Amino acid sequence: MPLHEIFVGLGVFVASVVFVREARRRGALNEQSLVAVTGALVGGAIGMRLAGWLETLDLKDLWLYGSRSILGGLTGAYVGVLVAKKIIGYRERTGDLFAPAVALGMAVGRIGCHLTEAPGRPTDLPWGVHAPATTPECPGCMAGQAMHPSFIYEIIFQLAAFAVLMWARRRLTQPGELFTLYLAGYAAFRFLVEFTRANETLWLGLTGPQWFLTAGLPLLALRLAYGWRRGYYDPLFPRKVMT
Repeated sequence: MPLHEIFVGLGVFVASVVFVREARRRGALNEQSLVAVTGALVGGAIGMRLAGWLETLDLKDLWLYGSRSILGGLTGAYVGVLVAKKIIGYRERTGDLFAPAVALGMAVGRIGCHLTEAPGRPTDLPWGVHAPATTPECPGCMAGQAMHPSFIYEIIFQLAAFAVLMWARRRLTQPGELFTLYLAGYAAFRFLVEFTRANETLWLGLTGPQWFLTAGLPLLALRLAYGWRRGYYDPLFPRKVMT
């Protein structure tokens, strides 16, 4: 089994363990929540491979390149959960159960990306890394250039996000807000880190993931503003009372 797939599998396993522990802590470990997990896994797998295939538009590459699209996987997992819950008539929100699990699972999965994919764009920064000349789709690797360790950046972000989510989970009482904060944070981070990634730019110097996020970020900002106005985040960011 390729090294990348091994770490993706480990990431899914770690995420599943965190999900079960969090669901048990919240008293939400039941058949319905497990169906939601199944929906997330199936939807995530389909989303990753479908989004990756759209980058090549070659049917024979559907399996080969599909696993590279994390944004497609997250979108597919979200849709998969919604569909699974709709089928069984489950109305409880499950996003807060998934948030810490996804963050830690992504951190583990990105280790495989760092070990097998083009690290990032060339850089003169002292922490630039070199990858083997045999790394696929990496001209800089063949030239021996130092490159941004973009996947290391993401591993650090996901570990920090996991720590923050574990701290915030007992403080936020409004259902769904933990998941909203994670999505907004990751979307903003991913847009910025794309400037160091080796992904091909499409238009105006932006990559495919950045154009995808261009539509999502304003919606997430509006959602955060909605929660802020209603005081959902006061337990984390107390407002100063004017006297």
